[in-house]
Amino acid sequence: MDDSITTTEATGNAPAASRVPADPRAAATALLAPGSHLHGFTVERRETVEELDSDAYVLRHDASGTRLLYLACDDENKAFAIGFKTPPADSTGVFHILEHSVLCGSAKFPVKEPFVDLIKSSMQTFLNAMTYPDKTIYPVATTNEQDLYNLMDVYLDAVFNPAIYTKPTIFEQEGWHYELDTVDSGDPAVPSPAALRAGTLRYNGVVFNEMKGALSDPMSVLDDAVNAALFPATAYAHESGGDPRQIPTLTYEHFLDTHARHYNPSNSYITLYGDLDIDRALAFLDKRYLSQPSAASRRIEAARAEGVDPAALAPNPLEVQPPVSCDYRRIEMATTPENALVGLGYVLGSALDRKRTIAADILFDALTGSNEAPVKKAILAAGLGGNVTGYTAAECLQPYELIILQNAKPGVARELRRVVEDECRRLCETGIPRDRLEAIISSNEYDLRQRDYGVADGVAIACDALSTWLYDDGAATAALKYGPVYAELRQELDGTYFEDLLRELVLENDHRALVELVPVEAGAGEEGAEVAELAAKRDAMTDAELAGVVERTAQLRAAQEAEDTPEAKATLPRLRVRDIGEGRAEAPLVIDTTAPVPCLRHDIPTNRLAYAMQYFDLRGVAFEDLPYVTILCRLLKQLPTERHAADELDNLLAGQLGFLSFSTEIMTQPDVDGVRPYLLVSAGALSEKIGALARLPREVWAETQFETADAERVRDVLTQMRIGLEQGFLMNGHSAALARAMSYTSAAGVVREQLSGVDFYMFLRELLDDFDARIDGLRAKLDELAHRIFGGAACLASFTGSDEDYTAYWKAVGDLGVVGVGTGMGGDADSETAPSAPALVVPAPRDRHEAFVIPSDICFAAQACDPRRLGIEVDGTWGVAANALSYDYLWNEIRVKGGAYGCGFRAPGARQAAFYTYRDPAIDPSLGRIARAGEWLASFEPDEAAFEGFIVSCVSGIDAPVKPYALTKRRNTAYLAKLDPDYRERRRAEMLTATPDKLRALGADVTRIAAEAPVCVFGGRDVIEKSAAGFNVVNLLG
Repeated sequence: MDDSITTTEATGNAPAASRVPADPRAAATALLAPGSHLHGFTVERRETVEELDSDAYVLRHDASGTRLLYLACDDENKAFAIGFKTPPADSTGVFHILEHSVLCGSAKFPVKEPFVDLIKSSMQTFLNAMTYPDKTIYPVATTNEQDLYNLMDVYLDAVFNPAIYTKPTIFEQEGWHYELDTVDSGDPAVPSPAALRAGTLRYNGVVFNEMKGALSDPMSVLDDAVNAALFPATAYAHESGGDPRQIPTLTYEHFLDTHARHYNPSNSYITLYGDLDIDRALAFLDKRYLSQPSAASRRIEAARAEGVDPAALAPNPLEVQPPVSCDYRRIEMATTPENALVGLGYVLGSALDRKRTIAADILFDALTGSNEAPVKKAILAAGLGGNVTGYTAAECLQPYELIILQNAKPGVARELRRVVEDECRRLCETGIPRDRLEAIISSNEYDLRQRDYGVADGVAIACDALSTWLYDDGAATAALKYGPVYAELRQELDGTYFEDLLRELVLENDHRALVELVPVEAGAGEEGAEVAELAAKRDAMTDAELAGVVERTAQLRAAQEAEDTPEAKATLPRLRVRDIGEGRAEAPLVIDTTAPVPCLRHDIPTNRLAYAMQYFDLRGVAFEDLPYVTILCRLLKQLPTERHAADELDNLLAGQLGFLSFSTEIMTQPDVDGVRPYLLVSAGALSEKIGALARLPREVWAETQFETADAERVRDVLTQMRIGLEQGFLMNGHSAALARAMSYTSAAGVVREQLSGVDFYMFLRELLDDFDARIDGLRAKLDELAHRIFGGAACLASFTGSDEDYTAYWKAVGDLGVVGVGTGMGGDADSETAPSAPALVVPAPRDRHEAFVIPSDICFAAQACDPRRLGIEVDGTWGVAANALSYDYLWNEIRVKGGAYGCGFRAPGARQAAFYTYRDPAIDPSLGRIARAGEWLASFEPDEAAFEGFIVSCVSGIDAPVKPYALTKRRNTAYLAKLDPDYRERRRAEMLTATPDKLRALGADVTRIAAEAPVCVFGGRDVIEKSAAGFNVVNLLG
């Protein structure tokens, strides 16, 4: 076998940085001339993508038809992605179930969970798979080239040769299966006929439970309904993730047929990105996969041999929807009245018309993107609901704009459309304010220069490319080359282009939909229908069929509990500890005490951007006043200042700054009872706008006019805050549960709840319920707090940017107008001289043992504590233990067996240890499995290669590249939390020296955490009521 493409054999011998070309762009230019042939590929064209500092090469594999896009650049965070066009023909979620299932073993890697093995043993910086409405994508990223080939090998074998064809239990586990809960005094494995007849039949499965959680979100339900109204004759009318009412209609045979028809090379799109050896990559793809038969191709060939109509073996079509107009559609959902929604959707045109799509995104952002945006302002002024939001759905064949009215009043759908159309008509006649459009364009250009996608760049770029490439083989780079489009749109500001576009999209559009989501009482809806359906199915089954359900469930459990054989484990490619390079060096943190305000100076490359932050100490604020600080943060930028009206300020900030945010940060301290809360002002700007970076944040915090704040404007903002919190409880309940559970043992957790958690939510609801009586007091309180915090609190600054920008910033900003500046808010904070005695007295934490009822069919559970309360010292070894517990024990017990979508254990540092579950169908079984985690760890016996994999993945998390803004915040947090300057290096060294013996020794402490750490749950009432854990139940959203 050619050594240049070896991945699984002797991978440990590969050097940490293997054969990376000195200049990947030059190497690609020499190798990939348009029209040339290499390793079975034809190079179709080469393009320069200046926006990404890269060269793009579009290739086609001659034998298989695979399309390939290579973006040659000097990014060390290399990426690979393979995507398939997968438009659904129904709402059974078959493509979502396939996305999960193909990662459960393959011909070459016959282990149960290769995906999990990669998470816990590779240096990946991204590893996941995503199902979209018309495509499925499998992307990976890593800084290690050998690791990239390991990841590619496992993923490619997974998609082309999955174990699903020989193991139907994978379909049952990931998709759906029946379970029969019986109560029988005899042998539980062989229930009596009477017990079978009296048993409760139910559905279970990872995707089934995931989608129950996803479709507990009214926004997701509305989005599905709008898609069905806009595109009724196309794939977009279906829920690609799966509707829990339709998932159980999917059969195993249809599941396999769907894979065979879609997961073949001719229907695939591969992206390679970064400083990789493209010659080696193309050879690998050709010889290992694209020139070889696959499980899917063999099934298709067998069907052809049997005379199956070739049309029936083709992938599902993706058709264009002719214009349709849905004047009104009502859907009902069992949820709280506050979740009433109205959606107004407008189809924009074709995905290939990038100018129109980008222009529409800018246009609607200008119209609805803030409270000062004219259309949103008109809707709020009409009193139709609590908030207006929206988005441009650009990743589909026919992009559309969706305007959403949240907390809608009953029966306002048609009035919403009238208000929107009347305001758009006015704007078409009088003109859309050019300063607003220009501000949005400038803000977008800042984001594009920053390139902070939230994931590895290559992964985000691969997904972006498919937003056009999927629909036209000639459009592989169309979505990436946005520079000329923005230049052209700036020129269009001088004419009537945007008014003409608005007229076409809103006033003259014959492809639109109006959908209202109406909350109804729970009980008679979907859940009740499912219970009745299952009872009828049970009654229709024979005794033998019911016994078969029990037997099949037992077989599934046996398969889930069976250990992978040593031979199967040995097939997995693994990096070893010796493959880990040196740690990523960081420039030392400099504290500039010569600046007008003590400043943390960060020497980090930023691509001609600058970031300025100010941390204002909140210890001078009483505990009961902390919720007002959060409201203060939210209202800043929303109200007039002494120099600018609210709409002028809104345009000015968007046009001059990349972002400006006011938020609160809570820092734990070395003392277990210590806590330091701060109000953080963060701003970013292009280097050429340093003056605005110095001037505008200060104007906002020093000159906002709280005493004369418009009451309705304030009410709107507070209502939007409430809606956002409720949305977070529904969709990210595990985060809310973790934060609440931490407040039972941590002073920092208590403060966090008061500032942003359940306690703040309760405060906000009460404030809104009594708003008219409290508005005057609220104005006065906010004005007093602003003067106290920004004029009298200790302040620490932070700056990231070039030396020139740093000098220019301080020259322009002066002393920030801050009074009583502290001299040591970080490592020397105890010596700090505050302007007044601290007023913050934090109540002692206590275990409340709460379960919060939210409108959902699933739950989120968390068990968390500050381990210092238990006398437990957490070091880097715990990071390796957390990896083992999360992916060897909890994944199999809670996700695979229990059907939860997610779970884990985390010990990110010395000050937190936590278990959690995500979209979990039941509480008590998961808590029971958590209780046994320490026992499992105490008997942990990994083989040497597997254990080194745990270490590799943990260290890679420490070493992963970080964007400048995130790195700045991380370094600032470490300073203010008084962590040792070398804490990351020490934690990394402790990970590298971890041993199985050291992990086993932690078993008793993990058992103590599971036994003594408090529990908090967010979930549906039915799920909570089935628990015997004795929670104090709180109806959170009622």
